Amino acid sequence: MNALESRASEAARNPEPAGLAAAWRAHWPEYLIEGALLGAFMVSACFFCVLLEHPASPVHRALPDALGRRALMGLAMGGTAVAIIYSPWGKRSGAHINPATTLTFLRLGKVARTDAAFYAFAQCAGAVAGVLLAGLVLSDAAGHPSVNFAATVPGERGPAAAFLAEVAITFVLMTVVLALSNAPRWNRYTGLAAGACVALFIAFEAPLSGMSMNPARSLGSAVSAMTWDSLWIYFAAPPIGMLLAAEARVRLSRHAPVLCAKLHHENDERCIFRCAYPACGRPAARRFP
Repeated sequence: MNALESRASEAARNPEPAGLAAAWRAHWPEYLIEGALLGAFMVSACFFCVLLEHPASPVHRALPDALGRRALMGLAMGGTAVAIIYSPWGKRSGAHINPATTLTFLRLGKVARTDAAFYAFAQCAGAVAGVLLAGLVLSDAAGHPSVNFAATVPGERGPAAAFLAEVAITFVLMTVVLALSNAPRWNRYTGLAAGACVALFIAFEAPLSGMSMNPARSLGSAVSAMTWDSLWIYFAAPPIGMLLAAEARVRLSRHAPVLCAKLHHENDERCIFRCAYPACGRPAARRFP
């Protein structure tokens, strides 16, 4: 079957609503889920940043080593990412929680344009709302200079190093995601691998860029922290890194097609994407023991 026939077959199995209004009526639960999940991620980020970095925190005083605190932050946020991906809601929406991820799957032909637009809007709105909520709950602690609403800003090596670092880590993350999420036997481990990447990058890369990988995540913090100067880095670098990973996948793995835009496909939740998984909608474990 050639590429055109394959696309037609996928479209027949997964008909897409025409127009923004029709897409909203058909897929609004997934859009709201994406916003809520990223909002929850941002609440977690702000909470653990206060716990580990606020000078009045007993955890901060007990751990004077910055690397040790970053390692704990990495475990916390990597665990948060894993919990989101494997949650019933993450299984439903695909757990992109990142406009750069959605854009990459749009480039790969797995997401309709209307769905991509709604996903990106929901992700940005959810990130902003999550940080605002964290600010209300954590009060002045969230805005303390040592926390600064978990804002991502370049490290001491400057914007150029931050930009290159963001491109590199997003390239690695998307390469891992594409390799695992499109292998039915390994798909169930995508969330664990993504969480491990988040943990490692926070521990070791954060001094360079603050470790964002996500335009919406950085926007959410920037709105509350009022830090705009370097936001362009986090809007430009993550999509570039992930799209480069997609190009590498297309060119180097011609016989291993991208099957779907879900990070976790081993579940009974409906799939709104241009899905080519066998028997889409049934748990992969039953089909690939």
